[in-house]
Amino acid sequence: MILLNPGPVNVSERVRQALLKADICHRESEFTDLLHDIQAKLLKAFVPGAEAEYAAVLITGSGTAAVESALMSSIPHGKRILIINNGVYGERLSGMVGLHRLGVSELKYDWTAKPDPERLRLALRQHPEVHGVAMVHHETTTGLLNPVKDIAEVVDSQNRVFIVDAISGLAGETIDIAGSHMYMVAGTAGKCIQGFPGVSFVLVRKGFLERMRTYPKRSWYLHLTHYVDDQGRGTVPFTPAVQVYYAFNEALDELLEEGVAKRIQRYKKMAALIRTRMAALGIKPVLPPDRQSNSITAFYLPEGISYDTLHDRLKAAGYVIYAGQGNLENKIFRVANMGALTEAQFTGFLDAFEQACKAA
Repeated sequence: MILLNPGPVNVSERVRQALLKADICHRESEFTDLLHDIQAKLLKAFVPGAEAEYAAVLITGSGTAAVESALMSSIPHGKRILIINNGVYGERLSGMVGLHRLGVSELKYDWTAKPDPERLRLALRQHPEVHGVAMVHHETTTGLLNPVKDIAEVVDSQNRVFIVDAISGLAGETIDIAGSHMYMVAGTAGKCIQGFPGVSFVLVRKGFLERMRTYPKRSWYLHLTHYVDDQGRGTVPFTPAVQVYYAFNEALDELLEEGVAKRIQRYKKMAALIRTRMAALGIKPVLPPDRQSNSITAFYLPEGISYDTLHDRLKAAGYVIYAGQGNLENKIFRVANMGALTEAQFTGFLDAFEQACKAA
């Protein structure tokens, strides 16, 4: 089955075979070597030249676990986080903060709109109680790419902490983490890195880690400095999904061999292929080109065809697309081009899509 949803993604046979490596105990030196290998590759891939300034913290869990860990470990007593919210995953950030009754400050936008850096600057000047800013890099609700670099510059200029949910952005979009002074960036294996779901991570500036040790612990499993202390000794505080870590390590090898910049260009090329063919079929995108990401496109449904009908016809042909969310659920469908997929496979999907639209 060809997965055109934004994670889990199709993986290479090489990554799949890594699941079959020998069983090991996570308290033994073999796992320590694996853990350190993954951490080194994450830093090399995403903060090249600044590896000494960041720590890569691994968590067994989906990308949401990494985001919640970053967010809830970074708020000191008496302070707030301001959430930039322009989609389902921005709303999830607000929900995480609200769950702990910490008070949610938001800059809220339409789901197809980019945040305004100057509006953020004004808000930070007016609200000294705001300790940091959190936002989503790639909002897969609509395939919207948020301006993280511009927002990072504003956050840094106001001496606040910037926390980025880059779950579906890392390895698919250009992001200068170290150059933009991003304090915490959450990612996961099962999207553009082309691994399996079940392991996620946070890249954290080391200087900020020392400050975080004084912050309240709001979770036993997800408190970030708990992981940092153990991983410095080459272990983890809780039982990891060892085989998934093996596959993640292999996926990182593939990423570094291809090159992050080349993977981004591959995704961009495949997205252009999909968009060009859809335009020829009269299928309209939800976003204008300047707001679209490299790895997912939201389209309005073809006239006269429901999402369920379109989905089922395509699945019968071997392709899985993705529904809209919230108030867009019955209006749009989404096509992701993440994963270890070839141009021929995307062309096959587009041929199947054309037939699905023609079917009675």
